[in-house]
Formats: sequence, C-alpha cells, structure tokens
Amino acid sequence: MVSPLPTYPTTHLPNSAKRVLLVTGGSRGIGAATAELAAERGYAVCVNFRKNQAAAEAVVATIEAGGGTAVAVQADVSSEPDVLQLFETVDARLGPLAALVNNAGVLERQTRVEHVDAARLQRVFATNVTGAFLCAREAVKRLSTAHGGAGGAIVNVSSRAAQLGAPGEYVDYAASKAALDALTIGLAREVAGEGIRVNGVRAGIIYTDIHADGGEPDRVDRLGPTLPMKRGGHAIEVARAILWLLSDEASYSTGTFIDVAGGR
Repeated sequence: MVSPLPTYPTTHLPNSAKRVLLVTGGSRGIGAATAELAAERGYAVCVNFRKNQAAAEAVVATIEAGGGTAVAVQADVSSEPDVLQLFETVDARLGPLAALVNNAGVLERQTRVEHVDAARLQRVFATNVTGAFLCAREAVKRLSTAHGGAGGAIVNVSSRAAQLGAPGEYVDYAASKAALDALTIGLAREVAGEGIRVNGVRAGIIYTDIHADGGEPDRVDRLGPTLPMKRGGHAIEVARAILWLLSDEASYSTGTFIDVAGGR
C-alpha cells in the first residue's frame, strides 16, 4: 500500500497564523538573508543576535517594511541560560515554533594548527557546536510529535571547510563544522519518525563579514576566481537553499546536505 503524502499548512497565511522560524545569528550575512527571504515567503521570523542589536533591528525593519512579521532577540547561543530564554521568548512573542536555522557561527584569525590554543578552540566550538546542539535540543522539544508538537524542520548552516579542512587558515573552524555535519546526520535519523526533518547547507566562499573576523576582508575576491564558477557566492544564494530545505518541496529529504559552493 502506498503511503499518503504528508500534509502541511500553507506558508502564506495571515500574520496571526504564520509559521514561526528562528534564525540564529540572523543579524548579518547568511542569517540576515535567510531571515528576510523567509519573511517574504510567509514566515514570522525571530532574528537572533549576540551583540549587534542595531544590525538585527535593521533586518527586522526591512521585514516589517515588506509587510512581514519579525522580532529581534538577543542571546549568546553558547550560553545555555541564553538559549532557554531565547526559545521562551519566541514562544511568547511569535507562537509555536515551526522551524530552526542553526546559522550562528564564529571563526578567529587565520593561523596554522601549531598556533592554536585551548582558549581559541573553546570559543569556536562553544558557538559552532555547543550552541547548535542546545538550539536543536530546544527545537526538538517543541517540534517533535513525541512531545505533542506538529513536526517541523531544522537546517544547520555548515561549510565546505568541513570536508576540505581549511589548511593554513581555519582547521579549527573546519573541525567545528564537521561536528555540525555529524549532528545533522545523527539528529535527522533520531527524529525522522517524529515529524522533524534535519538537513544541512554547506556554504562555500561567500561574501559576508565573517572573513573580516578572520583578518582578511577581501578573501572572497582573492579566492573567487579560482573556483570552478570563477566567482564568490552571495548570501542570498545560500538562503535560497536553506528555504528550499525548510519548505514542503523537500518533504522527503532528511539527513542530507546541499553544497552552495560554486563547484568547490
């Protein structure tokens, strides 16, 4: 007997009935592009930020100017109390969660492994790995049919560095993203029978501010011409892949990845 296709509420609903999406690290780059595109497609969006409130509020203003619904909520995802408060705020201000994009991520200045110390590793893994685990945990508690939820989707924003290693630059960052990929696969299989799909998007060389954090603001201009597509990517190109994985069009996809990396 052929199983029927699952049915979902439409994403284009009045504000009071919109699907609720939480985007961590939503104040800039891929997170901001994802938040704005999601709002265009009918989601009510929580734009999480760690310290740049002005940038997060600018994303919210853009969404509201287009007729969408959004709130900016401060939380450091590496802090368990902050994560708990973040999800409770989403519950109170927007309603039941439907989807999570684990996008918050950090890297430090380019260096070789021989110069990496434990403090740096703790900082990178606290946000990129621990933060993703904590947010995924809270999302599962709300989405899982085993907990009375209606199901939903999680997308983890990874990096091609997870497979390429980022030698001479960010091996620690690459290792943290490899851990995120393992979370994606394991969690997907853990909750597949509970109405939750978990997938990943591995971003490549993308024009975002994160390269300045690593000490080379023009890194995309340097590396873009060396890629098969001969250019760097844009945040909106990653956001489109994320929104597809969140959408009903990806209803039979879980534990898988889309590489948005120009062929790299």
